[in-house]
Amino acid sequence: MAAHFDRRLRKAAVTTTVAAVAVAALSASQAPNVTADAHGRQTTADKVPTSDTPSEESATGNSPYYTDLPPLDSPSPAPTIGTPASRGPSEAGIPATVLDAYKKAESALRRSKPGCNLPWQLLAAIGKVESGQARGGRVDAQGNTLGRIIGPQLDGNGFALIKDTDNGVYDGNSAYDNAVGPMQFIPSTWAWAGRDGNADGKEDPNNIYDAALSAGHYLCRNGWDLSVQADLNRAILSYNNSQDYLHTVLSWLEHYRKGTHEIPDGTGTLPVGRSDDDTDLSGPDPTPGGTGATTGPRAPGTTTPSPSPEKPDKPTPPDESESPDTGTPGPGPTDPSDPETPPETETPTDTVHHLENAGTTGLTAIAGDTFDKKISTRAETKAGKAVGKVRIRFTVLGDTDATFTGGDKFAAVTTNASGVAVAPALVAGEKTGAFTVRATVVGRTVAGLDYKATVTERVADVLARTDGTALTCTPGGEFADRVEVKATHKGAAADKVAVTATLIKSVLDPTENDKGPYFKDADGKTVRTLTGLKTDAKGLLKLPKLYADKTAGTFVLRLTTAGGAALNVQLKVAEAEPEPSPSPSGDASPSPSTEPSTEPDA
Repeated sequence: MAAHFDRRLRKAAVTTTVAAVAVAALSASQAPNVTADAHGRQTTADKVPTSDTPSEESATGNSPYYTDLPPLDSPSPAPTIGTPASRGPSEAGIPATVLDAYKKAESALRRSKPGCNLPWQLLAAIGKVESGQARGGRVDAQGNTLGRIIGPQLDGNGFALIKDTDNGVYDGNSAYDNAVGPMQFIPSTWAWAGRDGNADGKEDPNNIYDAALSAGHYLCRNGWDLSVQADLNRAILSYNNSQDYLHTVLSWLEHYRKGTHEIPDGTGTLPVGRSDDDTDLSGPDPTPGGTGATTGPRAPGTTTPSPSPEKPDKPTPPDESESPDTGTPGPGPTDPSDPETPPETETPTDTVHHLENAGTTGLTAIAGDTFDKKISTRAETKAGKAVGKVRIRFTVLGDTDATFTGGDKFAAVTTNASGVAVAPALVAGEKTGAFTVRATVVGRTVAGLDYKATVTERVADVLARTDGTALTCTPGGEFADRVEVKATHKGAAADKVAVTATLIKSVLDPTENDKGPYFKDADGKTVRTLTGLKTDAKGLLKLPKLYADKTAGTFVLRLTTAGGAALNVQLKVAEAEPEPSPSPSGDASPSPSTEPSTEPDA
């Protein structure tokens, strides 16, 4: 009890919530659209933002988290194994495999999203708060957790209402979603945020390498720069929308930045405090079938996917002073004017029957460009009425490297009062061809709406030589100068534009010539058409060296690009002009008419 009280005092010092710890513990971890009804039950309300702000996203479904704060003293440089009852120097220690996963995730993000500036210490801070570093590092050599880490079911009673989205594949619950794994992803988020961090060909939320890399990508979306405090705060709040959560994670981030060390797997210190003031993630709670899967704490009024043996057969009447199974304060006596508990509040998401295209057509862009049009989707009831305040997930599908602004292939946007959600701008990659963007309703099984988009090859409308040097060669020789051109499109340098170079018979006959100048391939064979050439970042292209056969004459090299740019380059093959014959002494002999006379004057 003393340790528990000390935890609350230290938490209050950071979060300034001394007088409302119990209330904050329940409400802080709620989703932004969770509130309490007249009977004290937490339900999903309609008052949510209408834009894609951090408060709308939650990797964890705003599940409960560990509230323990780091010790006030500086981290110890030497590893010390501790227990929940002997917290101290070991707080700075991170299990070896877990630490390795965090650092590898940071390295990967430095390469793929350098502007994000993700520190591995942030992953460590979130990992500490979400699962106590995978329950003190209880993972195997490949990073798989020894037993699943599963949070409470998100059935709207205490936390967000998120109905099943994975058919129980990850969380074993076919009715509602639960947060899963060492970084506590909910299945609906993992479906688009999951990454393969250990290169085993699969994305598993129960693997610390996969979970850490996925958390890194999740925190680096929306173009956030985590070296900027405002973006860092937004990213953390998007993981779990709670100010207490933000303060707790920032405390551990600062603690780990001061120093940490590696400790053996399975020897980490386990936190003791939870935001729901119930049990913790460290103990076994066998699921049906005797799997021994470890589950997280039950939120007030929640259950595991299957009823616990301790759960009473008969529900507690609403006028009892305590809620079933939790020992936490209940809603209290029922108001006499409202003798019956009202039915659960229907959320906007529950009313969505289908999605409609809100006017998006002609999704076409040149490779590397941003699509001019954005995808708009309208959520409607069965009667065709607009549904606002519903989250729509947009996902890029197919063999394409196109992404939304920020580099992600997914985006979540809340519908406005007109029921319309507008996705972020699409950015075309280098792969040309068609792909699909699918819109779905988050938290509800509704048929997705597909949008077809097309990426066309890069174009140029002007090709010009970079110099005017005449290109000449003797029969059987090679041209001294190489052809260099610059491609532009609408006056700007056209980079990565494909160029075709063909030695043609004449300006009027574009047929490939069978004589005259030629290129050589890698084997030294004669080639008179080159494809696969591309301009550089400045729109420049220097062609390979040209050679000439024994045929003399004037020839034409034609260069063409997508977009209509074309250029004819004249090549001349001729015998060299004869030079004056030198005198025997090596000096030019003067002509007889100009040679001075040696005869005497008459």
